[in-house]
Amino acid sequence: MTSGVTAARGFRAAAVEAGIKPGRTDLALLVSDWPCVASGVFTTNLAKASCVLVSAEHLRDGTARAVIVNAGCANAATGRQGMSDTRETAALTAEALGCAARDVLVSSTGVIGVNLPMDKIRAAIPRAVAGLSIEGGAAAAQAIMTTDTKPKEASRRFEINGITMTVGGMAKGAGMIAPALAPLHATMLAYFTTDAAIERPLLDAALLEAVGSTFNRITIDSDTSTNDTAVVLANGASGASVISSRGAAYDAFLGAFRAVSRDLALMMIRDGEGVRRVAEIVVKGARTTEDALRIGRTIADSPLVKTALHGGDPNWGRILAAAGRAGVYFDINTTDVHIGEVFVCENGAARVYDEALAHQAMLADPGRLTVDLHAGEVSESMWMCDLTKEYVDINAHYRT
Repeated sequence: MTSGVTAARGFRAAAVEAGIKPGRTDLALLVSDWPCVASGVFTTNLAKASCVLVSAEHLRDGTARAVIVNAGCANAATGRQGMSDTRETAALTAEALGCAARDVLVSSTGVIGVNLPMDKIRAAIPRAVAGLSIEGGAAAAQAIMTTDTKPKEASRRFEINGITMTVGGMAKGAGMIAPALAPLHATMLAYFTTDAAIERPLLDAALLEAVGSTFNRITIDSDTSTNDTAVVLANGASGASVISSRGAAYDAFLGAFRAVSRDLALMMIRDGEGVRRVAEIVVKGARTTEDALRIGRTIADSPLVKTALHGGDPNWGRILAAAGRAGVYFDINTTDVHIGEVFVCENGAARVYDEALAHQAMLADPGRLTVDLHAGEVSESMWMCDLTKEYVDINAHYRT
């Protein structure tokens, strides 16, 4: 039984070796047998890759049928040639599938500032189309990897009025991960499929809710990519009634969607470049959600906190200092810090605690670092990872 993007009815996928990354599959194709209602969110980075711009353009009518993804070349910062290559990739894929070019979404991942080897793309697309199958989802998830050590797939079933439906997904990302995704604006790529039928405004809302509470709550290295993309295709192949309003049916769909998105997001942070440990940053007692998330992200992105996590050092002062520089006003003198269950800082000052227990709490997997501001009623969380020598080595020699 398939568990990724082909778990939902009516979807097929394939992966081929185009030769962009020699010795492995590097071109993935995902296709629905029927037209889909579609939605996408993309990086907020101003240096957007051409594939982001073209895919956002193609999604303006709210429909799509296929996604083609290459690894090994981001096709970002490639000017007019890069835009032309993206449009040609969409057109060639559409011609081979018998659909319109606007129904094809394009993604790329890899080195920035390098043009796509279009001779290899042109030769590979017909082979990818010929290889489409229901069983191809796992191969597609493998093909979109860059520095990932393992493919990332997930799926969930849900039921509405006695009809079982599925949300499936695949993702890649291990470095350059601090997703900041907004409507139509080593990389985070995520693709979701469902055989549910749903109207476009509700699909837009569901994607934002799912991504906002999962992918936008993880950070590996604080670098938002030029190519970040999350796309969902809904083909209605289950035969169920169209979800046209919020209510029980929408909630069931959203629950499955969010679960798949969370699974993939946590797989991503655990597979981060050189990652040994992950931890949840919980900010309690904030005035607003924005305040809580801003403080949580500042702590999660702090190199000093990340290295302390790596070494298991319960250096709570680094946590407090990161919170204090987040640009959010709160009273340090009423702020508490916990490492796991160990209460280490009370009212902005050290308290007596067992150093050995705090050290063990920093070594927990996953760990949990809690900052209580005592300023309001809002609590939010972020997921972070440690900073290791392996991360530095991977990124110091990424192109060499």
